[in-house]
Amino acid sequence: MWHLAVPQMEREVMGKEKEREKFGSRIGFILVSAGCAIGIGNVWKFPYLCGQYGGAAFILLYLVFLVILGIPVMICEFSIGRRAQHSAALAFETLEPKGSRWHNLKWISIIGCYMLMMYYTTVCGWMLDYFVRQLSGEFVGASPDTIVGGFNEMLGNPLEMSFWTILVCVIGFVICFFGVQNGVERITKWMMLALLVLMVILAVHSVFLKNAGAGIKFYLVPDFASLAQKGWGNVVYAAMSQAFFTLSIGIGAMLIFGSYLGKDRSLTGEAVTVTALDTAVALMAGFIIIPACFAFGIQPDAGPSLIFITIPNLFSQMPGGQLWGGLFFVFLSFAALSTVIAVFENIIAFDMDLFGWSRKKSVVVSAVLVILLSMPCVLGYNVWSSFQPVGQGTSVLDLEDFIVSNNLLPLGSLAFVLFCTRKRGWGYEGFVAEANAGEGMKFPGHFRAYMTYGLPIVILIIYFKGYWDKFSPMGAGTLAAWLAFASALVIFIFFCAFSRKKKAVS
Repeated sequence: MWHLAVPQMEREVMGKEKEREKFGSRIGFILVSAGCAIGIGNVWKFPYLCGQYGGAAFILLYLVFLVILGIPVMICEFSIGRRAQHSAALAFETLEPKGSRWHNLKWISIIGCYMLMMYYTTVCGWMLDYFVRQLSGEFVGASPDTIVGGFNEMLGNPLEMSFWTILVCVIGFVICFFGVQNGVERITKWMMLALLVLMVILAVHSVFLKNAGAGIKFYLVPDFASLAQKGWGNVVYAAMSQAFFTLSIGIGAMLIFGSYLGKDRSLTGEAVTVTALDTAVALMAGFIIIPACFAFGIQPDAGPSLIFITIPNLFSQMPGGQLWGGLFFVFLSFAALSTVIAVFENIIAFDMDLFGWSRKKSVVVSAVLVILLSMPCVLGYNVWSSFQPVGQGTSVLDLEDFIVSNNLLPLGSLAFVLFCTRKRGWGYEGFVAEANAGEGMKFPGHFRAYMTYGLPIVILIIYFKGYWDKFSPMGAGTLAAWLAFASALVIFIFFCAFSRKKKAVS
């Protein structure tokens, strides 16, 4: 029986539940969680994928994979957090059966949150830098070559890059210093509301531009001929991976917000609401970018080149582009900062849980540490530009992103799902009971087999396919070596999940 496996530590934590900080409102929890999920990937990747892979047909596949892949993992994180009343640093210890090794997997979340901020703070700094540049009129009437040169000049200036990165860290940690309700919830709530308003204004302006209709057609009208040309397998994988990576699941970033949540609402409905907000922002980003690109004859791209080259080039040609460009980069800055604040809160909670530190001490130590750890990414574009760790033309950022996106996010998600579904872990009954506690949508009862066997297989497919896509162009030997490394990491996950210490008491 599941209740016999509840460890002593969980019962002790349950008694201390009132001492933990809580969100002040349900809307605060939803907007903070959505702010964590909403990031630059919603803007610089989703619209491009949607346009390239059949428009509305891709969106339909994407929504299906959100339901069967993204949302279940998010519910696992929320449930573990709310039951454990701790961050990922202590959640496994709190809920694991005596003698198990699940607690070793906490390092996926700890390393993942730190590693993510080691480059995300730099990219967020680019957004703030370009907001100032756009408002100053630097790009008004600028040629495409001038805009490209401006971006490369920024990357090549370590002092400028350091300034904006440190500013992002200071802003994020100062907000977290004031606590969950007075800092994280209060600021993120207003930031997200402002983001949603700006998004609507920019989208309405974009779709009413002259010749924007062709962009709307490209973005939304299903193009099954394009799907067949690109291959259904590639389209399905693109939709599956985007649905997985868009929600910031796998490194405990969502788990912490479950620990700040009361028992009055069930977690399935909350996860659906958070996912719906994230999806709405991704779709609206497409309405902002794609029609405008078509209106001015600019080919929409993906990644940093879209945001820092294509978009400034677009606004340089647009009447009132200085204002509209400034608003666009405010929108991007809010999207990036909401993620930074959410992950900083995780990092602070790690220190508070592991070392018993006060919030003030955790903020100060974490701020210094994150600033120092962010410097390799900054220097990777200038002083250390000769260091190309994962292939020709790559940088420190690419290495850090590879570690997080290709490894820690899928491996962490696999760990959370196994923990919630295996008898040697928390157990499916305990997971469902926690997910269904409170009013609202309940977790589907017929999902047990899929959660136990199907979902881990899907996550492993995403994980190994990511390695295949990245390293197969480098030759069979390189691919085999990296796949062996990937397999070793998966074996470690299963070892922690299924093995027990020899002296464990049954």
